Amino acid sequence: RDIYVCATHALLSGQSVERLSKAPIKEVTVTDTVMIPKAKRFPTLCVLSVGDLLAKAIRYIHSEQSVSSLFEG
Repeated sequence: RDIYVCATHALLSGQSVERLSKAPIKEVTVTDTVMIPKAKRFPTLCVLSVGDLLAKAIRYIHSEQSVSSLFEG
């Protein structure tokens, strides 16, 4: 079995980088809501951008449209 780890905000404090990079984890997936310095990046870390989603949400709210459509299939 493969182990996947997901988190919204990758604070990566203390010894977390060392522990995650040495753990038998296939992939650690996080968003780019917090800047991750190059020194804290490791091979199994996958960073997903939320920029487009946030931009669309702001545009929809500004034009008084429903943002729920952003999360449908």
